[in-house]
Amino acid sequence: MNSEDVRSRKAFICDMDGVIYHGNRLLPGVTEFVAWLKRDGKKFLFLTNSSERSPRELHQKLARLGLDVQESHFYTSALATGIFLKTQCPGGSAFVIGEAGLINAVYDAGLTMNNVNPDYVIVGESRSYTYETLVSAVNMVKRGARLIGTNPDLTGPVEGGIVPATGALIAPIELATESKAYFVGKPNPLMMRHALKLLGCPREETVIIGDRMDTDIIAGIEAEIETVLVLSGVTTREGIQRYAYRPGLVLNGVGEIL
Repeated sequence: MNSEDVRSRKAFICDMDGVIYHGNRLLPGVTEFVAWLKRDGKKFLFLTNSSERSPRELHQKLARLGLDVQESHFYTSALATGIFLKTQCPGGSAFVIGEAGLINAVYDAGLTMNNVNPDYVIVGESRSYTYETLVSAVNMVKRGARLIGTNPDLTGPVEGGIVPATGALIAPIELATESKAYFVGKPNPLMMRHALKLLGCPREETVIIGDRMDTDIIAGIEAEIETVLVLSGVTTREGIQRYAYRPGLVLNGVGEIL
């Protein structure tokens, strides 16, 4: 696979952190890449494992960085979690450790908040993660609440380096309860199927672009979607060798697609 093959695809599933931006810094070539997607009439979806922000907040964030992308082009692990819960436990309740994007998605799915005996303990990225919330979550899971993680990422890239992500925050709950969380976000094929439905495009005409071998690339491989790894996020060229699978194409950043 080469850049020309990528450009010929009709639909693009594109990760955000480490691909479009680092923190509040737009990455090189992104402005031109997004302009090309619009100009050539490509179908595209910015799909992120981060559960912090709603599509409206992501739209506003990119607007502050100089990109005009409508809310309909965003799909998050929080939204995927909401869809999953709506089908699994309609009208259920949850104890949520997370930010506004996740809390809103859970409410929109018809669940209520419950810090006594919830059906689910749901964990996403959170700046308010404390020992007290950890203790509460552990005891709720011990009493029968099912443990859900929005995504399995251990870290996320920011301007100054990395921060702990959902996989790292949920690990103490798993260890203390001897339970295994169910992760809804990438590489869960469920999220990829939802993305293809939103795009309205078959997998054969779609490509996924990401910076993580263990979520983006494996998600594409398992969903039989062609993959592009960019080295603008957490994965280095040397780091690729640690995995038993390979991306279809490796680029320094999305600008090289053009």
